[in-house]
Amino acid sequence: MGRVSFHTLGCKLNFAETSNLRREFEERGYETVDQRDSCDISVINTCSVTAEADRKCRQIIRRIHRLNRHAFIVVTGCYAQLRPNEVASVEGVSAVLGNAEKARIFELIEDFVPKVHTQVNVSCTGTHTSFAPAFLSDDRTRAFLKIQDGCDYSCSFCTIPMARGKSRSASPDEIVAQAESLAQRDVKEVILTGVNIGLYGKGSHDENAGPQLLDLLYRLAKVDGILRYRISSIEPNLLTDDIIDFVADTPVMVPHFHIPLQSGNNAVLGAMRRRYRREVYSRRVEYIRRRMPEASIGADVIVGFPTETAEHFNDTHTFLANLPVTYLHVFTYSERPNTASTSQTHRAVPPPERTLRNRALRALSDRKRHLFREQFRGQVRPVLWERNVKSDTTRGYTDNYIRVSRPFDRNRVGSVEKVTLGSADAQFVL
Repeated sequence: MGRVSFHTLGCKLNFAETSNLRREFEERGYETVDQRDSCDISVINTCSVTAEADRKCRQIIRRIHRLNRHAFIVVTGCYAQLRPNEVASVEGVSAVLGNAEKARIFELIEDFVPKVHTQVNVSCTGTHTSFAPAFLSDDRTRAFLKIQDGCDYSCSFCTIPMARGKSRSASPDEIVAQAESLAQRDVKEVILTGVNIGLYGKGSHDENAGPQLLDLLYRLAKVDGILRYRISSIEPNLLTDDIIDFVADTPVMVPHFHIPLQSGNNAVLGAMRRRYRREVYSRRVEYIRRRMPEASIGADVIVGFPTETAEHFNDTHTFLANLPVTYLHVFTYSERPNTASTSQTHRAVPPPERTLRNRALRALSDRKRHLFREQFRGQVRPVLWERNVKSDTTRGYTDNYIRVSRPFDRNRVGSVEKVTLGSADAQFVL
């Protein structure tokens, strides 16, 4: 049929959806090639979480067009959904598809014949009610399994509800069937992913999502062949004691949580329209630590949000320094069109100050990650080994998300092995 290349930016959900597109193309006879190789079609799945993400998307589109002047370039994803005309104006773009149209790529672009004008097919997210299943499993050891899409929240800084629509989920039967299929592919670990997976099975009318997600976890834990399940990220107000208890008491659930915080100051959390305050976050972290002292706990934090004073930031820094979290994903606030926080531009934090705050929290994260890792030096923990294609090593993660490596050994790839951390057989990856 032809040759196709793919480029994905952003979250693991995007990567899972690109993986599905790749499988569809290959089922129709297309050959997948590297982005630098000559191809007939190039699919770019975009992100729009920050202005920098938008800039990178445009940069990649132009680069791919330079490399493949005659390729039919399809741009989809969140940037395409939110700013389709801006994307269509970039030289080389042949078609722009929204997030809902992503799964209908063959139906919408007839024969992939370049037209004089860029084709734009983007529907309003208010009409997005269907759920498109997806999973990513390129290395055949770990797989990202999409269980939920969209978000019913209205955080003042976030464009995701505009890009992804309302919360919707796959049925437990569908997800269990996909997990069984992954087990048949010799996948050993499944990471459950989505936009707001704590809302699994729920809509905006009911926030008590625990029983629905918990029911799914019960079902998945019974699938033969999958040795590990990892929850990718879950909001603190949706992470119930029952879910924490299930993870603690179920061998196939790993002791690793990623819980978005965004700010450690309650005034800023209120301005962000977050649905909790820092006391709730502390209780969640402390309960995890009581049940699973060995657990890895990550947090997302935004610095430089409008209204965040130096005192607010210091409050966040102190809160996180005293909180037993393992690592931080630190984001610098970026003004996004059509979000409520843009009305606070008169209270914006100067960009140089945002950068300084980002560096301070990243340094704190480095210290916390190092202390957590050293806490387990010399201890024995299970590692799922993977092939590191960029070097001649075998790399893997412990159940509690410590990354280690060893000299390459093909026989170990895809196996779970108990190793002594910090030894020659399991060197820490910094």
